Amino acid sequence: MPRPILHRPDVLVLGAGGTLGIAWLRGVLAGIEDAAGVDWRACEHFVGTSAGSIVAASLAAGLRPGEGDDLPGELPDAVASADRADPAKAGEVDGRWWRAARAASAWAGALTAPVAPAALRVAEPGGRIVRAAVLSASPRPRRRIPELDRFLRGLGTRFDGRLRVTAVDRSNGRRVVFGAPGAPRGSVAKAVQASCAVPWLFAPVRIGDRDYVDGGVWSPSNLDVAPAGRGAEVLCLMPTANPAAARSPFGALRAATHAAALAEMQALRARGARVRLIAPDAEAGRLMGANLMDARRTGDAFRAGRAQGRRLGTG
Repeated sequence: MPRPILHRPDVLVLGAGGTLGIAWLRGVLAGIEDAAGVDWRACEHFVGTSAGSIVAASLAAGLRPGEGDDLPGELPDAVASADRADPAKAGEVDGRWWRAARAASAWAGALTAPVAPAALRVAEPGGRIVRAAVLSASPRPRRRIPELDRFLRGLGTRFDGRLRVTAVDRSNGRRVVFGAPGAPRGSVAKAVQASCAVPWLFAPVRIGDRDYVDGGVWSPSNLDVAPAGRGAEVLCLMPTANPAAARSPFGALRAATHAAALAEMQALRARGARVRLIAPDAEAGRLMGANLMDARRTGDAFRAGRAQGRRLGTG
């Protein structure tokens, strides 16, 4: 059995992973909260990429990860008004969590985009050049997801130094970490939509005078940008490290996920941080399957994640 998680980390890093990634992330966090009483909303920092950016922004807004999500099929109210940082706005977001998550399924599955494997295999600075060339040559879709925009605006989250959201500048291939010192100015709603904007499928998101696309094009977790120094504890949840993908067409994705995560973990550890990585366990992986964008498995993914989280939170 893995060692238990009984206390909140200083930094919570939430990776990319499609609709099922959103469900599993929320389930694991809710399960640890059930078992150990960890209040994830109190983390000092959040780093979110694609699917993980939606969950990170929600936690930063004061939402608990699992309220009302044991119901399969229908779209349950995601958060009770008592769990809102601003109860007066509760009615604006109740019931929209899953609508946003399902509508964003293609957005949050960034690593299934054709550009991702090449982007992950090529080191800087050449990787940036290749990434920019591929992105610039790609079609420029017009499709957007208004449900996601409404949900994010309803949260009212602001960049206050705690939240960091990763995206990639479409024109030059550089990673941008919104919310970090020196980053371009933009709203959380725009930054999260940019982090989820899969090339070839959805329109880039305009922030200032630049166009941005999915943060997963750079890395499935972007763990290395966690604001953590000596002695800091960092917990990273990575849906794309799903063991069910090992013998599937997504096997290369899982291998790339592990390679990127190991390199990024070493970067953090070199700064003196303590880092722990959590992937779906065997049961969660089996129930999620290899296709992390299969919305029919949303309820299974959440429940499996919650069961895994309860085991992790039991000392």
